Amino acid sequence: MSKFQNWIFRQVHGKKLIYNTCWEDPRCDRKLLQLQDDSKVVMITSAGDNALDYLLDNPAEVHAIDMNYRQNALLELKRSALQNADHDTLFDFFGEGASPRAQAVYRAQLRASLPAYAQRYWDQHLRYFSGKGLRKSFYFRGTSGTLAYCCRSYLKVQKAIRQNVEALLNSETMRDQVNAYLALEARIFNPLIRRIFNSHYTMVMAGVPKAQQALIQEQYAGGNVEYLQECLRGVFTELDVSDNYFYQVYLHGNYTRDCCPEYLKSHNFTTLQSRENRLSTYTTTLSDFLQKNPGTYSHYVLLDHQDWPAAHDGPALEEEWRLILKNSAPGTRFFIVSASTEINFFPDFVKERLRFEEQLTRQTHKEDRVGTYASVYLGIVQ
Repeated sequence: MSKFQNWIFRQVHGKKLIYNTCWEDPRCDRKLLQLQDDSKVVMITSAGDNALDYLLDNPAEVHAIDMNYRQNALLELKRSALQNADHDTLFDFFGEGASPRAQAVYRAQLRASLPAYAQRYWDQHLRYFSGKGLRKSFYFRGTSGTLAYCCRSYLKVQKAIRQNVEALLNSETMRDQVNAYLALEARIFNPLIRRIFNSHYTMVMAGVPKAQQALIQEQYAGGNVEYLQECLRGVFTELDVSDNYFYQVYLHGNYTRDCCPEYLKSHNFTTLQSRENRLSTYTTTLSDFLQKNPGTYSHYVLLDHQDWPAAHDGPALEEEWRLILKNSAPGTRFFIVSASTEINFFPDFVKERLRFEEQLTRQTHKEDRVGTYASVYLGIVQ
């Protein structure tokens, strides 16, 4: 069964846009990374939002790497909007998630500066921004967006639950917010929802492979649902929801100009426009990138991608770390997250070279507006 489930994951992730927005809080990342003017960042692309947010800290280079070319095509479309359009156009596409002018703008302003593979992808999929059909927003596209759309459709039917959600997101005081969340929690984690979110296939749509699900199930008797419940309780009973754009976008299908990622805010547009040429994308593995682009990099944003090779391909994990350390220097920083409450897969030679900043990561983890990772690590080369 496990082999079949992993095959399903590879089929979905190899043939679909998975992430239409990043689900890692860049406000926390940037506190940990402490980027400088000479920083050279190597990172997983995901949806590209955080790569753009990092540019606000003025690093010299950002290298975004992903095995799924669709994720890089998405980041390239955002770059093209920065290069060739104005802030209102950027916000129409990636703030509103739809524009009646999408096709015309794409043909006249955005397409020409895209790499060939991104042109081919968006020639076929620009309808994601048309505002037409049942899924009118780009944020209801891709596999994570499809899951969000299904959840939103469920809330439309379950009016009492939707009212609880709206009360939560519109809370004016922390006391109101906590009360609204606890009322929502009592309603939402019913037997149907538990069954859906404990399904392997639901988690695949959210971008969670079998290896990560196994880590969750090892540590939570109630499986994915108990893990999700713990995450959400931390986010909504301890942090102010007013600037939590992560959950707002999947409920409404759009951001607002006050509640959105930093790369979408008007006061950052000119800065990003002047720095987007520092960003490069690569459709390959991290190991392949380092073999073909050797150098001394100051920061690595690995996210949770090592959870999979840790479970399935130990030699590949070791090779990746050897290449990473070969292309690092004392002071290089590594940002890693995991579905496990504790990472136990670091090779011994990695633990000998890295110093882990536990106090700093513990504090920023509490400030994370997403809350979907069980642990966060900041390693620094000694």
